[in-house]
Amino acid sequence: MKKILDKTQIDFKIKRLGLEIAERNVFEASIILVGIAANGLLIANKLKQEIAPYFKGQISVLPLDFNKKTPHENNIAISQDITNSNVILVDDVANSGRTLTYAVKPFLNALPKSIQTLVLVERTHKLFPISADYVGQSINTTVQDYIEVQNENGEIISAVIQ
Repeated sequence: MKKILDKTQIDFKIKRLGLEIAERNVFEASIILVGIAANGLLIANKLKQEIAPYFKGQISVLPLDFNKKTPHENNIAISQDITNSNVILVDDVANSGRTLTYAVKPFLNALPKSIQTLVLVERTHKLFPISADYVGQSINTTVQDYIEVQNENGEIISAVIQ
């Protein structure tokens, strides 16, 4: 296992991502951060805290929970009306791109104003044609490598390559 990000670096990247979101969405009335469980939700909640001082609109956080191993078998329901809203899907790692691809699907029929994606760590080669709008760290890996973001007591503490 090789550590690629420690807690201090992760906190800095989340702060930077929050500023980037506030800047890109400055004229919007609201942002809905959709955290893909479990680490994506932790990141989304932390992002909300970072965005709040700079964004004058409403910021909501919604959880999105589905089985990442078999995303095509999930019937994902959205718990809030998102029509004409700015949705940002938040996940910890874009390994293959599969999770973000399937996570976008239920939002397409809900008629949001925009759908953006954010990942803390992005691999530079994916199997699905999706790229994140906001990236904390982009890293070159081999196909055999697996990136894991670790959490402890509700805090993201590290990102490692296995």
